[in-house]
Amino acid sequence: MRLTFPSIELHALSPDELIKNAKYIATPGKGILAADESTGTIGKRLSSINVENVESNRQALRELLFTAPNALPYLSGVILFEETLYQKTSDGKPFVEVLQENGVIPGIKVDKGTVELAGTNGETTTQGFDSLGARCQQYYKAGARFAKWRSVLKIGATEPSELAIQQNAQGLARYAIICQENGLVPIVEPEILTDGSHVIQKCAAVTETVLAAVYKALNDQHVLLEGTLLKPNMVTPGSDSPKVAPEVIAECTVAALRRTVPPAVPGIVFLSGGQSEEEATVNLNAMNKLEVLKPWTLSFSFGRALQKSTLKIWGGQKENVEKAQAAFLARCKANSEATLGKYTGGSSDGLASESLYEKGYKY
Repeated sequence: MRLTFPSIELHALSPDELIKNAKYIATPGKGILAADESTGTIGKRLSSINVENVESNRQALRELLFTAPNALPYLSGVILFEETLYQKTSDGKPFVEVLQENGVIPGIKVDKGTVELAGTNGETTTQGFDSLGARCQQYYKAGARFAKWRSVLKIGATEPSELAIQQNAQGLARYAIICQENGLVPIVEPEILTDGSHVIQKCAAVTETVLAAVYKALNDQHVLLEGTLLKPNMVTPGSDSPKVAPEVIAECTVAALRRTVPPAVPGIVFLSGGQSEEEATVNLNAMNKLEVLKPWTLSFSFGRALQKSTLKIWGGQKENVEKAQAAFLARCKANSEATLGKYTGGSSDGLASESLYEKGYKY
């Protein structure tokens, strides 16, 4: 299936197109590959397999993912970094065309990372508003139809502060309306880091508070909720706390979402937040097995949790591409099944169970 996109008059809100694209991305059985690592972040990934961080290697990794046989039918969207949006395969075909021809909508990361919020205990706000509207226009012309902006909050003795909650909620809302004015579906990502020793109930309470503030801000900015997606953290105990069963994570996460996310939102696509590949899949599956009203699709927008095994198997070697693509296919298929509550486990070897946690994760 090849996706075709109508052209729109720039600066004009196109509700029908936004709603159609958001709904398509939220198709049950499909999810998002987050391949939007900045040059610095992908450099860390490549250095972990002793591969130099140069454009040819970054291109080779993305080509491996986007051309993996039979994997793209499990995806509805791929988030790209600006460099990747304009890259081509080794035989000269633009990545955007490869994705579109396989029924996958290209997306783009538009924020420019976090900066410390003055007057707080190391809390942050997200930057990237300079020329955001103009950049969105350019990304639309290049084939992108959705965008991502990550805000980061942390749990501590007095965190997240009201200042951090409000600043990040307002920022997400401002970003969202600018995207929609320029034809891009905004993914709203208020990530609450897992760092800390807090219990799962604390994470649940903070998640509800943050999401309530975010949706108040989105409504204040007149954001079309039907043309958005939410990318939240799963509700889990802190990284220094004992783990709990997937069923507990599922119940706490879905309860927090049901209390705060309007039914107008078509889909919720979780970040993996440093969970192992297998943990992220199992927890998503447990949520979709819950027999409660869920008015939105619960799916995935994974980066590390779709790529870690693939990266290790590839190791920067051409002769390993086929095996690495098979590992990527396995993760895509596993998470597709999890969006339907049909994952039964055992999709990969021990690599999928390795922790992906990084304290104070920055991308």
